[in-house]
Order: sequence, then C-alpha cells, then structure tokens
Amino acid sequence: MHAIAGRLMRSVATGLMSAMVLHHNVVAAERTIVIVTDAARQVHAAGFIFDGHNDLPWAVRTDFSSSFDLADISQNVPKLHTDIPRLRQGNVGAQFWSVFVPVSTPEDGSAFLKTLEQIELVRAMVKRYPETFELARTVDDIERIRKSGKIASLIGVEGGHCIEDSLENLRRLHRLGAGYMTLTHSDTLAWADAATDEAKHEGLTPFGEEVVREMNRLGMLVDLSHVSAETMKDALRVTSAPVIFSHSSARAVADHPRNVPDDVLKLVKENGGVVMVNFYSGFVHPESARKRANMFQVTRELKARFPDEVDYKAARKKWDAENPIQKGTVHDVVDHIDQIVKQAGIDHVGIGSDYDGITSLPEQLEDVSTYPVITQELLNRGYTASQIHQIMSGNVLRVMRRAEAVAAK
Repeated sequence: MHAIAGRLMRSVATGLMSAMVLHHNVVAAERTIVIVTDAARQVHAAGFIFDGHNDLPWAVRTDFSSSFDLADISQNVPKLHTDIPRLRQGNVGAQFWSVFVPVSTPEDGSAFLKTLEQIELVRAMVKRYPETFELARTVDDIERIRKSGKIASLIGVEGGHCIEDSLENLRRLHRLGAGYMTLTHSDTLAWADAATDEAKHEGLTPFGEEVVREMNRLGMLVDLSHVSAETMKDALRVTSAPVIFSHSSARAVADHPRNVPDDVLKLVKENGGVVMVNFYSGFVHPESARKRANMFQVTRELKARFPDEVDYKAARKKWDAENPIQKGTVHDVVDHIDQIVKQAGIDHVGIGSDYDGITSLPEQLEDVSTYPVITQELLNRGYTASQIHQIMSGNVLRVMRRAEAVAAK
C-alpha cells in the first residue's frame, strides 16, 4: 500500500510540476516582444491617439531653457520622448499638454505665475509649428483640427497648488485655455488630500468641493490623478460631470497609492468618467510599484537633508541607484487596461502616457512613436477595432462632450 501510495504521490507531484512548467511557458510566451502587424497598423491608422498627459513643456523648460531653438521638435530630439516626427509615427491626433510646476512653488508665491509661463510655452510651441499643432478647447475643435491633418493641442494643469487657493485664478487659467486641472500633485493641499502625502481632510474640504463645482460650471474636466482615494470619492460624489484620471493606472495590478482602487473604478463607471493609463514603470510594474510606493516621502526627506539643489539631485541619484526598479513591458500596461475594463467597462479606459515627465518606461513604449504596439497587444488579447478606438480616443471625447453639456446648463 505504501509503495502504491508513494508511486501515486510521485505521479501527482510530477503532474502538478508539469502543469506549473506548462503554465510558466504559456505566460512566458504571452510576454514575448509584440510584433506589430499590417492589420494592427491599419486599425491604428483608422483612428487616432488622444493622450491625456504629456510633460513636454516642462522638459523643454528645464532641459532646453524654454527654447524651441534649442529643442527643435520638428527634428528628432533624442533627449526627449516627444517630437513631431515621432508624434506622427504614433498617430497622435490630440494631446493634453501638461503645464506642470513643482509643488514647492507656492512657498515663494510663484505657482500661479509659473503656470502662466507654462501656458505661454504651449502657445509658443503651437505658434512655432503651425503646420503641426493647433490649440483646441472643445470636441468640435478637435474634430475640425483632425480633418486638417494637425494635432489638436489642449492644456492640462497638473496640480491644484497652481491656483493658490483662489477660484478667480482657476477661472483665469480656464480663460487662457486650461481644459482640466488635476486636483493635487504629490502634496496635500489646504483643501484636498494627495495620494502620496499625509491625509489632513479625509478627502475634500468644503472649499475643495467648491473647486469641483466651479470646474463643472466652467466646463473644465476634474482630473483625479494623484489624489487620495478619499478625495477621489468626494469628488465623484460632488461632481455633476464625468471626471478623468489623466494619467493613472489600476491599483489591483500594481499597488501604488497613485493608482485607482477597484471600488473607485466602479464609481467611475457610475459617473461616466475615464481612467487614462499611465506608462511609468514605477506605477505599472507590480514589483516596481512596491519599491516606489514611498518615493515622494523619500523626496521630502532628501530635500530636507540636502537643501542645495545640486546636493539633493546627487543624493536622489544615489537613492535611485540603490533602489533599482524593473522597467516592465507593454504587457504590464495592457494588464492595467484589462483591469479597468474588468471593473469599470470598456467605455471608461484611455491612454495617459506621462511621456517626458517620467524616468523609466516599459520595454516597447520608449517614446510617442510606439502607440501602435498597444494596438497590436490589444488585438492579441481579443479587443475589437471599435473597442481599441474607444480606448485610444473615443472615451475621453465622450467625457469632454458631456462636460461641455453640463457647463452649457
């Protein structure tokens, strides 16, 4: 009996091991390099990418002295993720250009002024390359600009610190072209809790709720990337228009506080909003997200220890080297799309790359030319051409239409 039982146990163990090896091999096969086919190129060319967040203006400011002479994006600029030839390769048809300024700017009262300067930089880019870009405010603008073969250029304000606690400043930004505002960046504000800082308000304060209502009235999209889960829920309770997450991913896939929990994804479905998936390795690759969960607290501690900017950058570079992350691959990004579709539905997911605002990108998504790789992988996973076009642009266009209708009331 013992011999028979032993043989049986060994047989079962061998079978289990074989099944595990087979599963591993299948997963490994699924995670190989994605080859873009002619069929995928046709699907991709039949629509266009409407990306929710690109930090090119800040990269041009910090690395090229706000000069398109130094960063002539009509040519390939290797230091950047974004230039016109690669935008055309990626079939980008509409882009929210981020007008980010650091969360430290309120300390010297320069947040609003520097945001105005970033808006002027976007306008300067459009003026410098009129054959490529045109400013857009509405869906009608986007459709008209697309028909002319240009890239519709919209403005997104990254962080409510930019308004310096003033609704009038919010209105001024809107008048100057701002189409959305992210309620917080990395730090908790006097009126809203951030995902990566101490919670002080359990979400939004009454003034924070008034900010959301004023954005609804103006027709500005309420952007919930970077805010705490409680702030997400408060904003979704208060808003009368669909929200966006301009560059966020799914927390169930990669457990970073900046990503969106499943219970909030269900609320986004009820609201009619859209979560636009971020490409940063530290937010999309599961192990890298774990390693980068406290990255903003590390930044605060290093800046306190090294007040000189040169010293801080050296210390941060050392910390990054001592805490390396895995880049991940395009498969990781599409995992987040899958999870958002599973929890919220196909109508509520989009693309918000964060190009030129991040330091590490998944393999095969190195710059703005690579969007067709996502189209191919979506096809590989069984998405239809119609569903892919929803993800690439249709869902955020629908959200904008609805926000315009709410403002018109």
